[in-house]
Amino acid sequence: MYLTSEKKAEIFAKHGGKAENTGSAEGQIALFTFRINHLTGHLKANHKDFNTERSLVKLVGKRKRLLDYLKAKDITRYRAIIAELGIRK
Repeated sequence: MYLTSEKKAEIFAKHGGKAENTGSAEGQIALFTFRINHLTGHLKANHKDFNTERSLVKLVGKRKRLLDYLKAKDITRYRAIIAELGIRK
């Protein structure tokens, strides 16, 4: 599997503060970005995999909603996470 529990803990430790802080918006956005990048690579090789394409669109929507929430809640945290991950605008 591409996403082991160690990799997940590493993502949350880097972006969420601690590995146990799985509820932070930054940690969830970073995890969604990792999964989106993986699915994008998969779809480049398997362009007829429509179930994965649907999953990718759903993940992008979830990440967008979290980013919108973070932008409304705290603009400095929003700017920091998009600069760190290199996403969006």
